[in-house]
Amino acid sequence: MRALLLILIAFLQYSFISTGEKDKFRQDVSVIHSSDQGLPQGAIDRIQLSNNVPLATASGKAYQWNGKQWAQSKNSSNLPSVSQFKKLPEGAGKVLSEVTFKDKIYIGCENGLYVKDKKSKWKQVLPFDENYSWALKKVAALVVDSSGNLWFGSKEGIGKNSNGTWQLYTGKEGVPYTKFTCASAGPGGEVWFGTENGAIRAENDYFYYRSTRRWLPDNRVNDIAIDKDGSAWIATDKGIGQILSKEMTYEEKAAYFTQQTEERHNRMGFICQNQLSEQFNIDSYELAISDNDGQYTSMYGAAQAFRYAITGDREAKEIADRSFKAVKWLVDITPEPGFPARVIIPVDWHEPVNEQYSKEYNKRNQKNDPFWKDIYPRFPLSEDGKYRWKCDTSSDELAGHYFYYGVYYDLVAETEEEKKAVKQVVADVTDHLIRHSFKLVDYDGKPTRWGSFDPDYFNSIWGWDQRGLNSMMMLSFLNVASHVTEDPKYDEVAKMLRDEENYHINAMHPKEFFPPENVVPWDNNLGLMSFYGLINYEKDPELLMMYRLSLEYAWLNISKQKNAFWDGLYGALANTFTKKVNEGYFNTSELFKENPLFAQSVIDRYGKSSLDTKYIKETLQRIPLDLIGYEVDNTHRLDVIFDPTPAQEADMGWRVDTYALPIDERGHVRLDRDAFDLHDSEGNGYSEHEGTFYLLPYYFAKYHNLIPH
Repeated sequence: MRALLLILIAFLQYSFISTGEKDKFRQDVSVIHSSDQGLPQGAIDRIQLSNNVPLATASGKAYQWNGKQWAQSKNSSNLPSVSQFKKLPEGAGKVLSEVTFKDKIYIGCENGLYVKDKKSKWKQVLPFDENYSWALKKVAALVVDSSGNLWFGSKEGIGKNSNGTWQLYTGKEGVPYTKFTCASAGPGGEVWFGTENGAIRAENDYFYYRSTRRWLPDNRVNDIAIDKDGSAWIATDKGIGQILSKEMTYEEKAAYFTQQTEERHNRMGFICQNQLSEQFNIDSYELAISDNDGQYTSMYGAAQAFRYAITGDREAKEIADRSFKAVKWLVDITPEPGFPARVIIPVDWHEPVNEQYSKEYNKRNQKNDPFWKDIYPRFPLSEDGKYRWKCDTSSDELAGHYFYYGVYYDLVAETEEEKKAVKQVVADVTDHLIRHSFKLVDYDGKPTRWGSFDPDYFNSIWGWDQRGLNSMMMLSFLNVASHVTEDPKYDEVAKMLRDEENYHINAMHPKEFFPPENVVPWDNNLGLMSFYGLINYEKDPELLMMYRLSLEYAWLNISKQKNAFWDGLYGALANTFTKKVNEGYFNTSELFKENPLFAQSVIDRYGKSSLDTKYIKETLQRIPLDLIGYEVDNTHRLDVIFDPTPAQEADMGWRVDTYALPIDERGHVRLDRDAFDLHDSEGNGYSEHEGTFYLLPYYFAKYHNLIPH
């Protein structure tokens, strides 16, 4: 509880900072009220507001909120209950809800919705619109909103009556769940519905779903009250959830996440998630390590580099400099020149890392993965004996490194010393790859598990499925090296790979889309980051056209995942191509002479981006301030369509609008996950993730004019 209160306090602190930014939005924040604040253990049955002060009941006892704690109160008699009406219609069943609307009494029953005035008898209401006609069942929610519209929640769905006309909503219209328990109206026209599995906010014909521990102490909602500021107080079987919605700007949110990352996710300059010893409590955090510390540090550094380019903020440059030095340290610490480590930790690290990655561990892993590398120790000692570094580095790491090398060199490195350091590390890593026939070769003299970029690997049964992605990545690395070092040898090597090994043709298929077992979401992340260097630093117009086609193929498969970073990368690179088209960079009569119509057809089809930037803004707005990893199961939802792809996992799907569920309703916030995963967990409350997953797409999109400055 204290952890989430700290998040709220920090949020409120930032929410009143004046930045001059016009594009504001409302940020939802959840606060959990439990026995730590004086509530009893177990279910909270009812909740209401008395002079805007929350009053709750549990087991017949009342509790009042004083702004800091809940204390027992004598006001339990003020809490309303469903009336016991006489002479109900035959077959109506139990009364579940009631409301007065336009001087008439409406009751929701087990077997229908009924209405009467003071003189008439009960009459059954049969709502209909152009799509539906319903005889209602289990009408457990009735409420009148602040605009004078009548709402119900029933087994069939949600209905709204405006001036005598019904509008009905089901899963097809976005209603996620229909086992209702209650409803309450807010001051801005919004209506909250409680269900047996979460809460729903209806607002402007859209339904926001608030479930799981991210938003509520328990999914069983017993009652809801909305205060004058629009905060929802939600009584559940395990306490009260308070959901606030406050106005803020993108920049205020970025300031919050920069502070969060600096305070709780910085380990010797490396950016990482942390582990929580106490579930849901960020005060109990301990810095962790991951296989991709280099990639995640590169991404955070890139966020600060774009921030520096936009604002000139010296803090941003200091963080970007520190991040570059950390990533470079990963290369400098290893005995093999140009080989980057995954992780660096002090020699007295609290976990017995080499015992965890024992020879027996390797043998066990090889039973499920025949390519698992049997190397020991996995954390060798540094030359000075002060640190251990993790080996068996992957293509994920290289993608992050090279993405950052180019961004840092272009946007942050200012002095000759800074530029020289970038040139050195880029040359070291690229020369390592060339020297070892385009493989990452570890301290044992053998390639790493996921570090092969060589033709023999691509043409084997072991690497055929990596051919397109890794060919594209290798060409990207060489383009970055050529740009940063200005050494023509890297262009010559790239030309050799194209002429002799068709790497550019391989790169036309940059991502595996089938079978599902070959489709991993992090490939989208490292692939699109690699496209950034590949396209931005390419000078050959024919190759640029080919890479533009490849970019489109890679992005279309993920274009509906509402990943603000992937969308941003695609949008920026597509716009770069458009700019070159408008500048007359492509002389179509001189390109692809074997078919002079091809170049113009590429321009006609892909001369403009197909990105709708509203989804970047939506995702940036809806990334929760609380980045604790929660288990979220959306497989019960009525507003999702399951993926029918053969051999696809059973819990994959998307919302009825064909896009992924919003990021604050799914089980992950990281940028390298599959947004179509309907049942996911990132630590089950025992980890907190770093703010990079807002900062990088925000500053990237802002730098590339994809969202307002």
